[in-house]
Amino acid sequence: MAQLERLLKMAEDELTEYSTDARKIEKLRRKIGLSVSAVEQRQVKQELLATMQSSIITNIIAEQRQAAALPFWGIAGLGLLFGISLNQPVALLAAVVGTVIAFRIQKWGWQLQAKRLLLQTLEDIAKC
Repeated sequence: MAQLERLLKMAEDELTEYSTDARKIEKLRRKIGLSVSAVEQRQVKQELLATMQSSIITNIIAEQRQAAALPFWGIAGLGLLFGISLNQPVALLAAVVGTVIAFRIQKWGWQLQAKRLLLQTLEDIAKC
């Protein structure tokens, strides 16, 4: 499990760079090839497939995490605006809750995207 977490961190690091998915896979492929044996790669791939569930919501969040979080950012902004201008503590609470939900959706989408990138990379390595 520690190997999977380490590889997911490597995939998240690759997501921070602005490049194509093919370039990210190629860079990640080199890193995995140097640090993980073929047997461990198969084990990590099996663990990764076991942890990934596919549903409509996870697909939407993985592909469009910012669009999915946008309504909650709007709730946070409006809650802050109405909370300050109308002196309403409930609206300030809505701002905090909206911010937390939006942040968690984006974080979850980021992790799902890293898992998909890692899975694509492991499948690409297995082909060769």
